[in-house]
Amino acid sequence: MEDDNKFSYFFLGLGLGVAVGVLFAPKSGSETRDLLLTKADEGKEYLKRRSSELRDSAVDAVEKGKSAVTRERDHLSAAVEAGKQAYREAVSTTPVGDVSEGI
Repeated sequence: MEDDNKFSYFFLGLGLGVAVGVLFAPKSGSETRDLLLTKADEGKEYLKRRSSELRDSAVDAVEKGKSAVTRERDHLSAAVEAGKQAYREAVSTTPVGDVSEGI
């Protein structure tokens, strides 16, 4: 119930603020509309430019991530191959009799 009361006061204040702003506006209606359109266009251009910058930085981050994953995959592959090679060398150099003595 208290939240409903807060919202009603907010909207009442918003309405009063708009009404006072319109009544005491320093410019005529057409000048104010032109100003609002100009500011809206500036805001739209800013958002376009900003979204383009964000998209570019996201693309850069994805590319860096891909290269890091590729680099780590290559390191892991090399480590696995080195482990396989070490195992092959250990198995090939161990005499057959030594293997049965452990059992």
